[in-house]
Amino acid sequence: MDKFEKFIIDVGEKALKYEPLTKDEALSILRLPDEYVAFLVYTAQKVKNAFFVPSKVEFCSIINAKSGACSEDCKFCAQSKFYKTPINIYPLVPKEEILEGAYRGVEFGANRYCVVLSGKSASHDEVERIADAVKQIKQVERLPINVCVSAGTLDEEDLLKLKSAGVKRINHNLETSERFFTNIVTTHTWRERYETIKRIKSVGLSTCCGGIFGMGETDEDRVDLALTYRKLEVDSIPLNFLMPIEGTPLQEAPGVNPIEALKIIAMFRLTNPKAELRLCGGREQTLRDFHGMAVLMTNAMMVGGYLTRAGRDIKKDYQLLKDMKAERLHTILE
Repeated sequence: MDKFEKFIIDVGEKALKYEPLTKDEALSILRLPDEYVAFLVYTAQKVKNAFFVPSKVEFCSIINAKSGACSEDCKFCAQSKFYKTPINIYPLVPKEEILEGAYRGVEFGANRYCVVLSGKSASHDEVERIADAVKQIKQVERLPINVCVSAGTLDEEDLLKLKSAGVKRINHNLETSERFFTNIVTTHTWRERYETIKRIKSVGLSTCCGGIFGMGETDEDRVDLALTYRKLEVDSIPLNFLMPIEGTPLQEAPGVNPIEALKIIAMFRLTNPKAELRLCGGREQTLRDFHGMAVLMTNAMMVGGYLTRAGRDIKKDYQLLKDMKAERLHTILE
């Protein structure tokens, strides 16, 4: 056994005991020689299986319920009003469309359905309309799907309104480290989003908080984000890989290669053993032939497309599960 194999075993044992990894240990995961990736994936899979039902993969879906014209300048996003990008712009869709999206999620086999709005913060009226749609989904139609909401910075009143309607989880991504955040966004602060996550937890809602990789951030930024989520003990971490969009400042960003992506996923698994890891935007283009290895370490895949980009053919995801002798996590209502 050489020093790299011993290191992987040691951090794996710490994760199995739910002992926090140090920043240096997390950095060392990202900097392992490429030939150790298979062993790293095996170790991360072992940790995942210790905290979750082995061979179960969850599908989740989203609806872009309000698109474009966003006041924020996130450099990765096609929906910012500051950039000329080829997207549709529209206000919050009617309740019927949100309901239709929920039915579509059920048809896909999704266990979760997230209603996503562009903008820094949903208005009180928009929150009221979303709550009404959620009540329709949960209390009237009684659809077998968990409903999440991503609507920016929300105050306690709006969070409680969504909770009472049947929402169990709120998505609110930090995207990257506090240090790198100002290179990506200037119209709001990382700290503001951090405090929103704490507020979500304080009212008893589940947290879904992720990041985007390949924007030009360093290994330290990736580790800092992972350790922040460990400190917050978030429930779910969506892992996105930048899909450069023409017209945005990051249209020429470096992105990450498949082996690098696997190391990132493994680092998040070992630093956050109890968190659900979700493969989301950019998984198709980034992971390519290594998709199955990534699924071994994670809990879920977003299906049916993303906010402004098409996703992978869901038939391929079902075939992947079949090939891996894995099963879709059937709907567990919270």
